Amino acid sequence: MLLLLLGIIVLHVAVLVLLFISTIVSQWIIGPGHATDLWQNCTVQSSGNVQHCFSSSTNEWLQSVQATMILSIIFSVLSLFLFFCQLFTLTKGGRFYITGIFQILSGLCVMSAASIYTVKHMEWQHNMDYAFGFAYILAWVALPLALTSGVIYVILRKRE
Repeated sequence: MLLLLLGIIVLHVAVLVLLFISTIVSQWIIGPGHATDLWQNCTVQSSGNVQHCFSSSTNEWLQSVQATMILSIIFSVLSLFLFFCQLFTLTKGGRFYITGIFQILSGLCVMSAASIYTVKHMEWQHNMDYAFGFAYILAWVALPLALTSGVIYVILRKRE
């Protein structure tokens, strides 16, 4: 039982780390001489490694992506906090419904943010020579892990 709880906590912390990295790191779109993320648009001068970063656009779709990524982190942190609270207060045989619901909401927020970014990023980046960066991919990796974690919480029963 202890190994199961440890595994669930490790999975949850892994989801949190992926969400933090994908939200903060400047690698959602990369291309020759530039990298963009949710917060800024950076270009590298050809004369060296000097980076010039400008704040991101004020498009409504980009603000919704920023908000839903932050909301996913908040839901995931709240879910972990609720798990520890329920671990000590839940009666024997009870299920971790609230924890699971918040973790599933976190996964749905990541899905919404990454989907909006996938569809709308061409409005912001007009350069056709680009690739999606590792932070964008980490956001998509965090989605199934968050949903899996949420389903595990809903199925999990408290034992003595």
